[in-house]
Amino acid sequence: MTAFETDPGWLSFDPAPSKPSFTLPPGTVDVHCHVFGPGAVFPYAPERKYTPTDASKEQLAALHEHLGITRSVIVQATCHGADNSALVDALEAAGDRARGIATIRGDEPDEELARLHAAGVRGIRLNFVRRLVDPKLDRHYHELVARIAPLGWHLVVYFEAADLADRWDFFTSLPLPVVVDHMGRPDVGKPVDGPDFERFRTLLREHPQFWVKVTCPDRLTAAGPPYDDVVPFGRALVAEFGDRVLWGTDWPHPNLKSHMPDDGALVDFVPRVAPTPEAQQRLLVANPTRLYWGG
Repeated sequence: MTAFETDPGWLSFDPAPSKPSFTLPPGTVDVHCHVFGPGAVFPYAPERKYTPTDASKEQLAALHEHLGITRSVIVQATCHGADNSALVDALEAAGDRARGIATIRGDEPDEELARLHAAGVRGIRLNFVRRLVDPKLDRHYHELVARIAPLGWHLVVYFEAADLADRWDFFTSLPLPVVVDHMGRPDVGKPVDGPDFERFRTLLREHPQFWVKVTCPDRLTAAGPPYDDVVPFGRALVAEFGDRVLWGTDWPHPNLKSHMPDDGALVDFVPRVAPTPEAQQRLLVANPTRLYWGG
């Protein structure tokens, strides 16, 4: 048994979130959530940049039942590095109700990638946020793409808005479907029709293999709950790219500094950015089902 001491000042997830006012449609998919450990069973990686509070697959399942979420896409947490054991354990427990996004080094044998696929993994995440990981040369990421392409997997990319211009040529060279985390992390203090967010929207317009998660208003806000300053950005993406938008909770909300969100309130954020039943159905059910379950 290995003991891990949570980082000082770590904000832990709300153990008793509110019941949302908005009723999620049947088949709703949470496309961005994590499991952390438990560290005594699935140790955190030595190279990690943070040590979280444990957040188990059982706690994730209980949250989804409380919120009315049917299926999930569990994203490998950076604190676990490229050891996908906790992810695979959660996927196997959920069966066909879950899919996974793994982290790989690139030197895994084909048998290991096949094992991940059988467990429900359908993509890998490339993280370029320096406070969380140490980004590598572009050549390394292209080598990873070559490994996963035969499996029919896709890419999830996480970056800061300020990095998009520098990474533009690399991102647009990627030959697989690409899902961008958290609206590309816009600076919501700037105009929604300003040049920075317009660059991101241009990426989506010109490259139809790109999808976007309309997630994490709690990470993007400057004003705090109920995230009024984030609504115009999410609404713009849902309105223009309705067939390529996805939604998720980001539970258990790692590395937040200002506040810990109420997961019920995050559900109530949905109709503010997807105001019609048709938009909600695409965002929550149809799009993620098509991407992750092939339906």
